[in-house]
Amino acid sequence: MHSMKPKEILLLGPGPSPVEPKVMEAIAWPVLGHLDPDFLAIMSETTELLRGVFETGNNVTLPLSGTGSSGMETAFVNFVEPGDKVLVGVNGVFGARMADMASRCRAEVVEVKAPWGKPLDPGDVEKALDANPGVKFVAFVQAETSTGVLTPVEPLVEMAHRRGALVIADTVSSLGGVPVAVDRRGLDIVFSGSQKCLSCPPGLAPFTANERALEVLRGRKTKVPSWYFDLSMITQYWGKERFYHHTAPVSMIYAIYMALRLVKEEGLEARFGRHRLNSDALAAGLRACGLRLLVEDAYRLPSLTAVCVPEGVSDLDVRGRLRREHGIEIGGGLGELKGRIWRVGLMGYGSRRENVERLLAALCGILNDLGFRCSADEALAAAARVYAGPAARGAAPSGGGRDGGCVK
Repeated sequence: MHSMKPKEILLLGPGPSPVEPKVMEAIAWPVLGHLDPDFLAIMSETTELLRGVFETGNNVTLPLSGTGSSGMETAFVNFVEPGDKVLVGVNGVFGARMADMASRCRAEVVEVKAPWGKPLDPGDVEKALDANPGVKFVAFVQAETSTGVLTPVEPLVEMAHRRGALVIADTVSSLGGVPVAVDRRGLDIVFSGSQKCLSCPPGLAPFTANERALEVLRGRKTKVPSWYFDLSMITQYWGKERFYHHTAPVSMIYAIYMALRLVKEEGLEARFGRHRLNSDALAAGLRACGLRLLVEDAYRLPSLTAVCVPEGVSDLDVRGRLRREHGIEIGGGLGELKGRIWRVGLMGYGSRRENVERLLAALCGILNDLGFRCSADEALAAAARVYAGPAARGAAPSGGGRDGGCVK
């Protein structure tokens, strides 16, 4: 029989990310029944470890069965009812997806838009809240995977809570790579994905909701429209009752349990610093090649860097050759940025110096072949200066005024 086993590829795109070897070993543990005492013990420790990464004491903190978008859907179908007014920040694909999900819940959706590659403007959000009294939820993406923008969340949370609104935050590409700090920042409903900075395979959506949000759920006038994502039933399985709801993806729970243990062993601050350092080194190397970055340094997401495709260079040619000739995958642009940017992910286990250097050398070689002159030696030297300099651990490298947008 012909083997369909794929060859190994270095995943440096927007996700999934490379999986930690110990996580792969955990997936191969013996499959147990979803109510087996040993498995229930792993479930309990998993929820505790997840609280640590979210930095929350929320009782309802668990990995949902499904990818990151299932976390988004859970957030909306449980808490939003028909007629509720929901303000959604849209500065990329996933903000637009949140607006779509809110509309499917028959909410009154107010969109606050920002250019792709820019963070949400708190002033625009404030104006929209003033113009639309009675907003019940303010939803936004902390780390917009389609652009590599990290939006500061504190101002958005403050103005939402000042008006009595709950906050829904997408942290799919940020959890485990940059601070989420659920309790300190006052985030009410938060979801993520297992396949990004946690270095776990896709298939689970870490989720947490505070007591204020649960009061809204308990006070619903209508039944939660999704059976599978009904938190009132799911939490009875993950809570002390252990009532059967659905067959848990046992092997994936093993995987995230191990992934979270590895996060705890490394320590959150050390992990955040590692992501920032490798991102800064990559940015310095790309700039040394003469490439522009889409996002200004102040808002650049450490786990994902958006690189402007040079004029006259084919996005598809470069990505195709990286995969075929070097075994490296990076992502292309989505929506209005399709063909205009490359998305380079340095997430979790993939955020390593050797990966930065391997990508820079391969990318420079291909670009030179395509007529865009750049020096791999200069790119690697620029990255090495970041790794050698103590300032790189506390500040982003100088952009030389070249970043902040891709020319069409």
